[in-house]
Amino acid sequence: TVIAKIIMLTSRDLLRRSVLRGSNITRTSSSQATTTSGGALGKDGRHEVWREGIYDHDNEPKVKRRDGKFDVIEKLRGFINYERNPEPYRNPMERVTDWGELNPTDGDKERHSAVERKVQAARCMDCGTPFCQTHTGCPVNNLIPEWNNLVYNGQWSDAIERLHKTNNFPEFTGRVCPAPCEGSCVAGLVDGPVTIKNIEYAIVDKAWKEGLITPRIPLERSGMTVAVVGSGPAGLAAADELNQMGHKVTVYERADRIGGLLMYGIPN
Repeated sequence: TVIAKIIMLTSRDLLRRSVLRGSNITRTSSSQATTTSGGALGKDGRHEVWREGIYDHDNEPKVKRRDGKFDVIEKLRGFINYERNPEPYRNPMERVTDWGELNPTDGDKERHSAVERKVQAARCMDCGTPFCQTHTGCPVNNLIPEWNNLVYNGQWSDAIERLHKTNNFPEFTGRVCPAPCEGSCVAGLVDGPVTIKNIEYAIVDKAWKEGLITPRIPLERSGMTVAVVGSGPAGLAAADELNQMGHKVTVYERADRIGGLLMYGIPN
C-alpha cells in the first residue's frame, strides 16, 4: 500500500509538470498546421478537425490541441494535448417524449464521432501502475489501458475480446456503473480523467452493430448441471461463465421477468 501511494504521488508530480510544461511550449514544426486561438473543443462540443475531409498521407485527420495547433492524433502526449470530453446525455426535453435511453445512440447529435472516440482514447497514458483497473478502480479488473489503446488504433474486434475477458456485460456496466475507474485514473490528479465509461459502452455498442458478438458455445459439455438462483447481473454473469465451462445451466427467477435490479431497480 505504501509503495502504491509513493508511485501514485510520483505519477501525479510528473503529470503536473508535464501538463504545465506542455502548456508553455510553442512549437514551430513545419509539419503542424496553423495555430488558432481558443480551446480545443468546437461549437459542437467535440475537438475541432482541421478542414474536415483533408487528411495526411496516412489518412489521419488533423485535430485541434490544447495549444491551439492542429495535428494528427497522437497518443504519446495525448493526455497533455487533448481535453477530457465525456459524451453528454440526451437532451431532457427530448428524452421525456420517448422511451429511448439516457445515452445518445447512433443518429443522435450528441453521439461522439469516430475521431472524437480516438481522441479520448489517446488521453490514456498506459500507466506503469494502472490504478484504474486495480482494487482502487474497476471492481471487475477490466483491462482498461489495453482496450483504450486498441480503440485508439481502430482495433475494435480485439477491443471487445479484451473487454469480454473480464466483463460479461459491458453493455450494462458501461451505462450504469458509477465508474470508480475514472476516479482512480492518474490523469484525473491534475486534469480530467480519461472517459473510460464512454469508451467501454462504445466498444460493446459497435460490437453489437457489426456482428462481433456471437454465442460462445463450449467445445464440449461436462455433463454437469448447475442451478443459478436469481437472474440479476451477477446471476446472469455466473450462468454465462458456467456455460462456457461446459456445464448445463438453469437460471431461476421469482419475478415474472428476468433481469433483477436491471429490470425492476433501474428505469429503462
